[in-house]
Amino acid sequence: MADVSNLVISLRDVSKRFVLHQDKSLKERVLYFRNRGKSRSEFWALKDVSLDVLQGQTVGLIGHNGSGKSTLLKVIGGIIDTTSGSVRRRGRVAALLELGAGFHPDLTGKDNVYINAAILGMSTAETDAVFDDIVEFSGIGDFIGTQVKFYSSGMYVRLAFAVAVHSDPDLLLVDEVLAVGDEPFQRKCMNKIREFQREGRTIVLVSHSAEQVADVCTRAIVLDAGEVVHDGDVGEGIRVLREGYERDRLESVSEKGSEKPDADGAIRIESVTVTANGTVVDGPVKTGSDLAFTIKAQVVKPVDWVTGFTLQSMLGQTVYFVNTEGLKVQPPRAIGTYEIEFLVPGVNFGRERLILSAGATTVGGVIIDNLQFAGHLDFEPDPSGGGIVQFPSSVEIRPAD
Repeated sequence: MADVSNLVISLRDVSKRFVLHQDKSLKERVLYFRNRGKSRSEFWALKDVSLDVLQGQTVGLIGHNGSGKSTLLKVIGGIIDTTSGSVRRRGRVAALLELGAGFHPDLTGKDNVYINAAILGMSTAETDAVFDDIVEFSGIGDFIGTQVKFYSSGMYVRLAFAVAVHSDPDLLLVDEVLAVGDEPFQRKCMNKIREFQREGRTIVLVSHSAEQVADVCTRAIVLDAGEVVHDGDVGEGIRVLREGYERDRLESVSEKGSEKPDADGAIRIESVTVTANGTVVDGPVKTGSDLAFTIKAQVVKPVDWVTGFTLQSMLGQTVYFVNTEGLKVQPPRAIGTYEIEFLVPGVNFGRERLILSAGATTVGGVIIDNLQFAGHLDFEPDPSGGGIVQFPSSVEIRPAD
């Protein structure tokens, strides 16, 4: 259990069920009149979700489309009720959940500022005090006196976010709506979120951008089909998310049949082995080590093919890749099992962990086989610097001329 005095959000065994109706038209209602049960189906958006969020944490909610992220955010914000379980939260909540939510299209931007501020618990005097700051932050300018039904989607987002961040919230809930704004406004929003972090406010952010989550979040919660499958380290959470994407891709390929009919099953990648200075890697790799990546592959059908490996950061950034085509080597066409060894001398990666993948393609780039997440490599951290690579750096101080 978390320290209750520091607790901002507490969910216990929260589930949310939606009933989907098929009889939307008069014809369908007549068709299902005698058996209304056939026109309904249940969908569980959340299943027994329990979590605590402490003051000052910035939590990223990530997951596939339909995983329950936005539903969970609305439950936390009190926008929708749970089917079962309990939700507790403390402090003033500002929520940016849907584009234009809480805006009346026939009222001006100014009128909607006061309405939204009142919904967030602000008095008229409090809104008066920050009104100019809201208009300046949003960049709406003279359009503040125009009916919001004439606003673009970007103007909606800018004004809504400006009101939310000037309401002095203890808890800020932000859905994917920020993706609608342009790049300069997104930077302004991220800077405001970082300012909130320095002030010790609590933020829950839904985003499809792994880079954005890694940039601002101190904790990641991964949802899959309404269930929490990871809660903790951001990098590990993004890895779990990407594994889920790969799982879905493989299932889709299995259901539809092979995506590459001309080279179906021609090559099978069986394994990848990594050695450092001739010894199989079983711990952190020392800087300067000579690595050998050995791909074991089986040629089932004669075909011209390319093989290689990729090293990615925990966030999916490609740090290094190499293949036989780039090295101007043609793997054998004859049926049999082969080992293709790539030598990478004097590695100097600065990342603490890199994810290893290997694969085979046709010379035209069509995927034949993939071995995603074949393993990982840990590297000793740079004691004096930081970044993707590391060097034996030194420093010298001398009087200037």
